[in-house]
Amino acid sequence: MTESQGPVWPGNPSPLGATYDGKGVNFAVFSEWATKVELCLYAAGDPNREVRRVTLPEVTRFVHHVYLPGLVPGALYGFRVHGPYQPEKGLRFNHHKLLVDPYAKTILGTVDFKAPVYGYVMGNKDGDLKVDEHDSAPGVPRSVVVEDRFDWEGDVAPRVPWHKTVLYEVHVKGFTQTHPEIPEHLRGTYGGFAHPASIAHLRTLGVTAVELLPIHHAVNEGFLSDKKLTNYWGYSTLGFFAPDTRYGCSGPLNVVNEFKGMVKALHKAGIEVILDVVYNHTGEGNHLGPTLSLKGFDNLAYYRTLPETPRYCLDFTGTGNSINVRHPQTLKLIMDSLRYWVTEMHVDGFRFDLATVLARDRGEFDRWGAFLQMAHQDPVLASVKLIAEPWDVGMGGYQIANFPVDWAEWNGKYRDSMRRFWKGDDNLAAELGYRLTGSSDLFQLSGRGPWASVNFVTCHDGFTLHDLVTYNDKHNQANKEDNNDGNSDNMSWNCGVEGETEDPVILRVRAQQKRNLLATLLLSHGVPMLTAGDEMGKTQQGNNNAYCQDSEISWLDWKLDPSRASLLEFTRRLVQLRQTEPVLQRRKFFRGKKLWDSDLKDLAWFGPDGKEMSQADWQLPTLRSLGYLMGGDAIATVDSKGGRVVGSTLLVLMNAAPEPVPFTLPDAQWGRAWEIVIDTAQLDNALRGDTPAASALTVTGRSLVVLRRPAEA
Repeated sequence: MTESQGPVWPGNPSPLGATYDGKGVNFAVFSEWATKVELCLYAAGDPNREVRRVTLPEVTRFVHHVYLPGLVPGALYGFRVHGPYQPEKGLRFNHHKLLVDPYAKTILGTVDFKAPVYGYVMGNKDGDLKVDEHDSAPGVPRSVVVEDRFDWEGDVAPRVPWHKTVLYEVHVKGFTQTHPEIPEHLRGTYGGFAHPASIAHLRTLGVTAVELLPIHHAVNEGFLSDKKLTNYWGYSTLGFFAPDTRYGCSGPLNVVNEFKGMVKALHKAGIEVILDVVYNHTGEGNHLGPTLSLKGFDNLAYYRTLPETPRYCLDFTGTGNSINVRHPQTLKLIMDSLRYWVTEMHVDGFRFDLATVLARDRGEFDRWGAFLQMAHQDPVLASVKLIAEPWDVGMGGYQIANFPVDWAEWNGKYRDSMRRFWKGDDNLAAELGYRLTGSSDLFQLSGRGPWASVNFVTCHDGFTLHDLVTYNDKHNQANKEDNNDGNSDNMSWNCGVEGETEDPVILRVRAQQKRNLLATLLLSHGVPMLTAGDEMGKTQQGNNNAYCQDSEISWLDWKLDPSRASLLEFTRRLVQLRQTEPVLQRRKFFRGKKLWDSDLKDLAWFGPDGKEMSQADWQLPTLRSLGYLMGGDAIATVDSKGGRVVGSTLLVLMNAAPEPVPFTLPDAQWGRAWEIVIDTAQLDNALRGDTPAASALTVTGRSLVVLRRPAEA
């Protein structure tokens, strides 16, 4: 290895990262306090052999840059950054530690925590105050120079409107790992997700968008490696621009094109791709964590530190660090990353993990914070879907409904209300009414519609739908944390027996409860989000925190017994109903009034006696049974020619009581005859016949019935 081999040109400070122009590569990295930055190049066939080291000769506005003519894509590289190691001042420069380029488009290899990847001498009495001078290169991944040569073949984004969107939260590997129709070499990969068998399931299910669990290149923490476990979910980012090579199938140097191929295939099927992104923290942990990238480039710029003692990190995430959105360079990093995934990788939107962190400019949440303002005015992000997880673990972290007008939000209140109602809790009537109808109490004043509420009853974090009705308690022993991890309050009900059983009575109740929750989700106003596998009765054996389970616990099981196949068919019918009935695709909140020239209110609530509910009814603490009618002719829309489009009227009867409840259907003014289209008590998917107005209809205990009156010409 020598300091220089061949010509070294000054290069340009923009764009950041490694950029190939057909004749050579420009390198540019930011560091405000560095005294020197070195570029280390490694042999393509031997990543551990350093073949060249170059000092970046120019500094422009704190950006160190160089241009190397003749260097080609596929080159492996890293950086060493010189500067003061003064942790008590928040400065953690250590040129003995090889660093991953924050703008790397591909990252080769994984972190070896047994190597000296920590910037300080471990185990000494001064903690992190004594610098470690061992070379970390053997334990640090390499950044890779890439070239964009992908043929998109006229790719067109589906642009599914919010009111027609059905989300499907899914893990790339978990969805494909055991699929029998996917070739073995493609299982667990982007290519496997793009396989016709994968897309066929998504299309027949009827979802319009996949929300992929993190695919940014992530770190597998050392404590997990020691336990022979893996950070399966991937919420531990190392590279904000690099698709995780764990999901590649033709070598790490081709992973960018593999990801693009997956997006292109999904777009051809009319399915949007939304990324679950983690810009709130990284995998470098707190002040005792490893030095892998941002910490070594400029700790004060990229991370929030305690103002009085900058040696320590501010932690709003529970992971040890929080990204410093107060610094303009950090904001640029986030915005550049988002724009890259839209413009170069063609994704259709983002779900922001712990999004409250991104709006903490001065500690408290600020809905006018710099990041939210930048996202609001950015013309690239204006074309895609933005979804906030509206909470973090800091003070005042629960900020549901406080994000700006362009944002949708995960609605945790919806999840909690529906779980509690169907397991039989008290004092839920008013809450239930709001959640079923789009949560106007939360989102209307912000200028948004029902689409702002992303409704879900399960997600990756917590019980699956099957486990929600099978376990009262978490069973996380496989995580090797003595069952101390994960939430202990799951609002679940095991229907009488903890865990799996062959008792036919309990199995029937569980089957109905799963159908009840799925039906409620797909019938509610807002944007429904299904969790992958729930449509097939996926179980995690009671594990409600399977973040470290890259195993059968997390992977989808495609071997369907009759009951699981029946649940899948039922879910398909629900999604189809939602996609074909305009009354379930409202763009505005209900008003409870007659609209247009309709004789019906757009929304009416009924008790089991067939009469409209009174204010006193809403106050009943033990209300378990109610119905609501959505007037199809009151929710008319206008087609492209200016004509009035009228949909069917739907009547939903919900009975969370354990015993059957006789309902009297509304009188003839609301509809003369009703067709039963969904009955969660019919486990064979059979349906009862039509029912006339004002007649009696018994709704089985713990079940839901949907009736339809077709639109009149």
